[in-house]
Amino acid sequence: MRKFIAAVIAALVVVAPLGAVAQAPAAPPPMPPLPYGAGISMEAAKKALAAAEAEARKNNWPVAIAIVDSSGKLAAFSKMDNTQHGSVDIAIGKAVTANNLKRPTKALQDSLAQGGVNLRLLGQPGITPLEGGVPIIVDGKIIGAIGASGVLSSQDAEVAMAGAAAVK
Repeated sequence: MRKFIAAVIAALVVVAPLGAVAQAPAAPPPMPPLPYGAGISMEAAKKALAAAEAEARKNNWPVAIAIVDSSGKLAAFSKMDNTQHGSVDIAIGKAVTANNLKRPTKALQDSLAQGGVNLRLLGQPGITPLEGGVPIIVDGKIIGAIGASGVLSSQDAEVAMAGAAAVK
């Protein structure tokens, strides 16, 4: 009887890992980050700024809008009437963060919401982990980024996405 129980346990030990391996799908490899391209032209920056301003006006949102080139330097800026003063630096920070980290700032905001090791982002200088900054991508290359601030972060993101979409 002991041999039978030992044989059953041994069989379970051998079979159990196989079932676990069969159920775990392989994760796809991460996408490589997009490369930087030449910085956004003044013409394209003005186009993005106009589209972002139109989105903000349509919704009656007083926002600051910043556009940076692919080196993270300010290329264009707009501050609508009645925009809170603090939104100026926040909009610039969102644009710089989206450009320098090659992703929408919402990804950073979501990471922080998970807590744990993601909180280390708060200790990094020059990072604004608030939704409302998005890279501007043309022909698969980041040519800059746009950030907006002044209303809810999700609304800031709508303004920024409208500006980025106008350049494509």
